[in-house]
Amino acid sequence: MQQPEQNKQVKHLTAGQQGWQMAKFLFFSVSAGVIQIASFALMDSVLHAPYWLAYGVALVLSVLWNFTFNRHFTFRSVENIGKAMALVFAFYVVFTPLSMIGGEALTQAGAHDYVVLLGTMVINFVTEYLYQRYVVYRYTIDTNTLAQRSDETHRAEDLQNQA
Repeated sequence: MQQPEQNKQVKHLTAGQQGWQMAKFLFFSVSAGVIQIASFALMDSVLHAPYWLAYGVALVLSVLWNFTFNRHFTFRSVENIGKAMALVFAFYVVFTPLSMIGGEALTQAGAHDYVVLLGTMVINFVTEYLYQRYVVYRYTIDTNTLAQRSDETHRAEDLQNQA
């Protein structure tokens, strides 16, 4: 049964934990970026799709990859997958049209496709991390079995060190 909103606790992370979480998010985002660039290159250079279509397909593929790995390994959350996916979808309902329209306008004005793509990827990285950390997984960070096993291992090491 879900807790009432006022009883939920926000997980406070130490600076080291926050840094490690950001490093994992960066790693998975870079891997998603490789997928995004490769699929964009295929759509743009091989299929000669317009920027907005190439960008849209590439973005969807990278988001699905990124969501899956960050939910399990970065935020280590048991958040209901449907709810988490809906919240991420809400983020992209705003981000995607803005980045597609802006990207199309910039490329039509003469900016290089890949410069625009990299710029939007950086903006996406920063805003999506903040959104996922403080909205999607706000109350459920470190709640999956991976996090619980890690906590148990650390407690056992602490007890061993105290002995």
